Amino acid sequence: MSFRMPAEWEPHERSLMAWPTHPSWGNHLGDARLTYAGLANAIVDFEPLTMLVNPGEGDGARQSLTGDVEVVEIKYDSAWVRDFGPLVVVDDDGNRAGVDFRFNSWGEKYLPYDDTVASTALMLEHLGIGRTESAMVLEGGAITVDGEGTLITTEQCLLNPNRNPQMTRAQIELELGEKLGIEKVVWLPNGISADFVTDGHVDAVCTFAAPGVVLLQGCSDPTHPDFELMAANRAALNEQTDAAGRHFEILDLPDLPSEPFEGTEIGVAYANLVLVNGAVLVGTGEYAADDQALELIEEAFPGRVVVGVPAKLISYAGGGPHCTTMQIPSEGGIR
Repeated sequence: MSFRMPAEWEPHERSLMAWPTHPSWGNHLGDARLTYAGLANAIVDFEPLTMLVNPGEGDGARQSLTGDVEVVEIKYDSAWVRDFGPLVVVDDDGNRAGVDFRFNSWGEKYLPYDDTVASTALMLEHLGIGRTESAMVLEGGAITVDGEGTLITTEQCLLNPNRNPQMTRAQIELELGEKLGIEKVVWLPNGISADFVTDGHVDAVCTFAAPGVVLLQGCSDPTHPDFELMAANRAALNEQTDAAGRHFEILDLPDLPSEPFEGTEIGVAYANLVLVNGAVLVGTGEYAADDQALELIEEAFPGRVVVGVPAKLISYAGGGPHCTTMQIPSEGGIR
């Protein structure tokens, strides 16, 4: 059978999240859990959600969660399920399989991560979805797909020697084709300059809104470290086409807002949005650009409700709403 990775706007059975763990948040663990609970409770207004919790923490999590949230106790070390969770693919008959790529904690940055690696197989077993392995290191936040054979990623991440030093660009493209049904890989050079964790994940700078249409992070300030990086991304996207030979329609997101927080700069990446059945959840930070971003995203996803969700604390830990979730496509593979 020929499998493909569906686009995130295709129907979901549910979403996954992982309850924040202490090593990831330090003194902010309580607030992090409230932020995650707010996002989870927003998701279940539109689709079911499975929340992973470490053994013994289920009762505490349930007190903050509402609606159709299933709480499942599985050991893990990281709250970023986008990056260690399974990438579920479907075939032409609607059968599903979960691809378990290798996870090396973003280039061995945070130890230990053995429980996180083992959790993916346990998730798939719980969901009743068959598992297939890949020897390639890949995080879900490093890619965005259109469901029609096109994948966008960054050279900064996928070609980083701390991921797959033994693989060439061509070998990476081949593995993405075999495991995810990708026919064309579109390479952007850069992530954002403030991405100190993931080495340039694409979900902070670019996401598909429809086949041939992308939301792209820009930067209009020549003095900002993102200025040349984002200009290079736009130039690279303009020079490439998707699997169907289309040139991309680019929808420019407003400049990434940021503010100082405990000695670092935090900023909400509007591209790091979450698609659920009938809605788009967008991270906000009470910034002047929030309304502009929400309006643009509403235009990009006609027929979907757009909901702003507080995301500053998620950004503080190096991610965004998209990083905290993983979609599970519906059985049947309906486009």
